Amino acid sequence: MENVVVIGSGCAGWTAALYTARANLKPLVLTGRQPGGLLTTTTIVENFPGFPEGVDGFELMTRMQKQAERFGARTTFGTLEAVDFSRRPFRLTVDGEPMETEALIIATGASHRHLGLESEHKLENKGVTYCATCDGALPMFRNQPLVVVGGGDSACEEAAYLTRFGSVVYLIHRRDTLRASKIMADRTLANPKIKPVWDSVVTDVLDVKLDKVTGVKLKNTKSGAESVLDCAGLFVAIGHVPNTQPFKGSIDMDENGYIVPKRGAATNVPGVFVAGDCADHVYRQAVTAAGMGCAAAIEAERFLASALRT
Repeated sequence: MENVVVIGSGCAGWTAALYTARANLKPLVLTGRQPGGLLTTTTIVENFPGFPEGVDGFELMTRMQKQAERFGARTTFGTLEAVDFSRRPFRLTVDGEPMETEALIIATGASHRHLGLESEHKLENKGVTYCATCDGALPMFRNQPLVVVGGGDSACEEAAYLTRFGSVVYLIHRRDTLRASKIMADRTLANPKIKPVWDSVVTDVLDVKLDKVTGVKLKNTKSGAESVLDCAGLFVAIGHVPNTQPFKGSIDMDENGYIVPKRGAATNVPGVFVAGDCADHVYRQAVTAAGMGCAAAIEAERFLASALRT
């Protein structure tokens, strides 16, 4: 039986693992399907304190893992499938196998949101992708027109990265101004290889019959006019969906599936704590996720200490 299980291996998860490990709780970290979380798909992280020149996202996660493991955290590449909070210790099902723990820290993060188009699904990995840093350098995208959908910081970062490879990058946004931070918006609009397409949404991805992306159908949100934009790749950057499915019905969530803390990092289930993007739809930064991981770990440590006294 485990003292603490940390579910998730992003900034929140590794920070929680570090603090619980230093408290001699010997935490077990379940990495999930994407070890290191979404930050491993980012190139240079410029706003994490302590790295004045920026740091590669994958490198940052690797350093955090090594730091936590130095103090006794253990790592397993398992995926949580189900939970049972009706009894103590809690029972988890990980890759079909049972596991018990006295305390749980949920740091499962969030996944990329999809457009919801049938053609998008059929052409995924055939020109439709959700990570420019993962796929942008592929030969199929080099010297070709590319499309990025979105208007936030992530979309701007994706577009800027793709200018290294594509002949031109069209940034499709449903509004007439970017939602991104001013510095990111200014960089994006100043880049001669990025062409914004305002007030537009993608209604279809071409061409399923050819089994590859050849373009996108657009609809103007103001005039209703439809058009086709030729491209070799569609990069979707329209936000995220919290990875909280295994906890539905057990942990209180809002209407979008984000876990709602009751007090600090505590959830409605005593002994279960939450940290990071699965509970944060406002800030969603690496540094805030790390801070939440710290808080969840401290609260878990105090919970276990209190349980031993009773």
